[in-house]
Amino acid sequence: MNFWQVIKKEKKGEPILCLAPMADVTDRAFRRIIAKYGKPDAVWTEFVSADGLFLGGGEALSNDLAFSESERPIVAQFFTSRPEMMRKAATLARELGFDGVDINMGCPDKSVEKQNAGARLMQNPKLAQEIILAAKVGAKNLPVSVKTRIGWNGNEIETWLPALLETDPTVVTIHARTRKEMSDAPARWEFVKRAVEIRDEHRKKVGEKNCRTLIFGNGDVASVADARQKARETGCDGVMIGRAVFGNPWFFSGHIPTLEEKLRVLDEHAKLFSEIVEPKPPAGQGKSFAVMKKHFKAYVSGFDGAKDLRLKLMEAENADEVHEIIFDRLKTIHNSH
Repeated sequence: MNFWQVIKKEKKGEPILCLAPMADVTDRAFRRIIAKYGKPDAVWTEFVSADGLFLGGGEALSNDLAFSESERPIVAQFFTSRPEMMRKAATLARELGFDGVDINMGCPDKSVEKQNAGARLMQNPKLAQEIILAAKVGAKNLPVSVKTRIGWNGNEIETWLPALLETDPTVVTIHARTRKEMSDAPARWEFVKRAVEIRDEHRKKVGEKNCRTLIFGNGDVASVADARQKARETGCDGVMIGRAVFGNPWFFSGHIPTLEEKLRVLDEHAKLFSEIVEPKPPAGQGKSFAVMKKHFKAYVSGFDGAKDLRLKLMEAENADEVHEIIFDRLKTIHNSH
């Protein structure tokens, strides 16, 4: 029994809740903060180029595959259009101790599409199948999942999902938008419901043992209650949440933080990013502190003085400067009391 089946059994009918992979957001500092303040049932890494790992740049990408025990269960997500590279990436994930392997077949980024990877694979179902099967070879006993969309320009779920199901992935996560819609249009969860029906039809045809695939939905989930409602309405096994968690590490716990709590955790997050994500000599691998700036707007909004505080934080060049700015604001809060 793989870890997804274990979680499903433990949830007793409630949906599995996961943290979505988000580029330059779900790095290991963010995931560790999430694990501390509102841990979901599973987390994903940012997507990592399988080609980059083995065809140059592997050292720079290795930081994206570092994780702590507190984050488990954790799934490594890769993208490529080359089955052999996916096999090698899945092997690496297994050797590094990941709990699962996920294949990105939904990213609309043009640089990814130029490599015939991400969402582009929706236009090549045969290659997509080859990549899934190659991942299974490399992953061995680890579960292999796929994150995708409902189609390229329109709804192609009727042909696209059956092609994926033929390879019996452990999970298929449906981002309920097309590639063309990016994240601009409202997510259409009726297609997640249809995906569940297609899975059930396939299961009847091939038998339970030959189709163990779980269907997860993704898109426009505002809260845990909303996730549960969407799961009830569609029959999906799990829900993946991305943007609503951004700046809200308490999302999965249901805790409503005070302003002071938010600022203290932002300070903690910045410090952790500096310690484990920023480049360190002599290797110099990692991400620039500037990446943290996208978190400032997420954490610092919806209260008096938020704009001024954000502007100050955006000028900070390191975690120490962030700490000073936040400490000054906390002093103001305490003095006002």
